[in-house]
Amino acid sequence: MSRPQSSTPTSRTTIAGAAFAGTPLAKHYGHSVRITDQPSSEPDDYGFAHRLRVRFAETDAMGIVHHSRYLPYLEEARVEFLRHIGRPYDQIRADGVDFAVLEAHVAYRRPLHFDDQVTVHVAMGTVQRAWFTMQYLLCVDDLVHASATTAHGGVGSDGRPVRLPAWLRGFADGAEST
Repeated sequence: MSRPQSSTPTSRTTIAGAAFAGTPLAKHYGHSVRITDQPSSEPDDYGFAHRLRVRFAETDAMGIVHHSRYLPYLEEARVEFLRHIGRPYDQIRADGVDFAVLEAHVAYRRPLHFDDQVTVHVAMGTVQRAWFTMQYLLCVDDLVHASATTAHGGVGSDGRPVRLPAWLRGFADGAEST
């Protein structure tokens, strides 16, 4: 049995991007930021690392971390990275900017387990005028368990797209360092 054909083209929707369908954000950024960054599999290629411990509540009956729990790990590491470079997220928000997640991609290589101590390595990826990507490498004892990339768009307090702050755009020129 074949599926009925729709007269409307289908679009690729990402985990976080679905929340913005039909909004000014979706119209500005389009259907996809097109994550093209390939995170390095070498921990030394990252300028920042954040450690966390896998909690029991994040695992299934076999003690393996559920795939949905990786995104909060990325967010925690991203917020700590911003704090590390002197840009705590509450200050960024007070300046009238939020960084909405437009896309997220995670490549799962090995499972994480209850009580693992995970090092989340973080680096800036592509930086454009109104969006940027970040790269992550999740390791346990220097063994890679996952890699990830997230794409973020700058939005104002009204939810409309805005240019990224100058300090963040400086990453594109190599002006900022970790």
